[in-house]
Amino acid sequence: MEKSRRTFIRQAALAGAGVIVTSKGWSAQSYKRIIGANDRVRVGVVGFSDRHKSSHVPSFMNHYKELNFDVVAVSDIWSKRREEGAALWTDKMQHDVKAYRNNEELYDSKTVDAVFISTADFQHARHAIEAVKAGCDAYVEKPFAETMEDNRAALKAVKESGKIVQIGSQRRSGANYHAANEFIRSGKFGPITMVELTWNVNQPGRWRRPELLSQLKEQDTDWKRFIMNRPYEAFDPRKYLEYRLFWPYSSGLPGQWMSHQIDTVHWFTGLKHPRSVVANGGIYMWKDGRRNWDTILAAFDYGPLDDPKTGFQVTFGSRMHNGDEHPAEIYYSNGGELNLNTNKVSPEGGLTQKMADAMHMNANLLPELSLANTEKVVASANTGGDVLTSNHVRNWMECVRSRKEPNAPVEAGYSHSIANIMTNAAVHTGYKATFDEATQEVMANGKVFKY
Repeated sequence: MEKSRRTFIRQAALAGAGVIVTSKGWSAQSYKRIIGANDRVRVGVVGFSDRHKSSHVPSFMNHYKELNFDVVAVSDIWSKRREEGAALWTDKMQHDVKAYRNNEELYDSKTVDAVFISTADFQHARHAIEAVKAGCDAYVEKPFAETMEDNRAALKAVKESGKIVQIGSQRRSGANYHAANEFIRSGKFGPITMVELTWNVNQPGRWRRPELLSQLKEQDTDWKRFIMNRPYEAFDPRKYLEYRLFWPYSSGLPGQWMSHQIDTVHWFTGLKHPRSVVANGGIYMWKDGRRNWDTILAAFDYGPLDDPKTGFQVTFGSRMHNGDEHPAEIYYSNGGELNLNTNKVSPEGGLTQKMADAMHMNANLLPELSLANTEKVVASANTGGDVLTSNHVRNWMECVRSRKEPNAPVEAGYSHSIANIMTNAAVHTGYKATFDEATQEVMANGKVFKY
């Protein structure tokens, strides 16, 4: 176990430095032994968004030459972003990059093998379906889906296609997170009893785009394509550009931030979704017309579905009006804590030998040790080419070559979306949300939750 952990840390460090890592060693020559390794992989961009521009672009640039990838096309329904995207990538790639008005035009061109999908939250799953049905591999940003209808349809399409899909949960490409996963699964941590997830910021302009609102005209985009399968509303540049503030185009805090953190719970435990969720909160500070809360506290019950006496609680708390931009993920057992902010395991708050002796019980005493600390979670709106995202994009590119399963496969997206949708159900109905295994539907007050 320790050897595999050290191997991952070494490989992650090499990947961050731009060196190719494979199971047989690290060199560009390794890829020449893989069928098709010398073929250029042609990449398209679906949605020239802030996320793509700030994070995908620098991450891709770290690795594209070694792995023989190339960006050849940009698809965006807004003329401004379409033209900006084609111009930026033309400059980066030093050749003409074609701009397409929509995804149908892009896929009909038969010019791309893989795509980055970084569109609005509610569009990710549907755009993933389009990509794999067009024969493309895809890097799909989170949240994967905001409704179970979209979630089920996308999972089915991806699995049937056999395409490589990486969900943008970049913690899965961090050496410290892999070390935490191995430590918890080894049994040394003991049964998890509680997980505290928090993500607090103090940014009045977070998810606002006031400088762009006057630039977006209905005639310069395709509003009907934008809203896809959501209930029709009249054109509104705020819902288009500031969609993270408006349900049902985004769930805001759960979809944007909780989806990252709850994914680690599923990964470390092997559990696919919560047993139930309750939530409370509101718009307490930013009275700017938004629909999504600026403050939330959600409580989750996790554990085996067939054993309600076994399990643990997870809480997610987030506020947008007072915070330090340091998301916290702390796992607790009776023996202590595993803290993914400090990357340390410690007996803090745990059962002591004296307590155990007094109760005539065995104590699972945790040691004081450090996890691999080679990557730092970047929580700002524009992360840049941070190491986690760079590693994650590279892992996707390598898997497009090798056809191996990526670090965050589609099932990871399906699971975090269930937790996300259950939270949405609790938020919008006020009832405890559960999940029906037979129908794969989120339930609240005995009804299927949709919007």
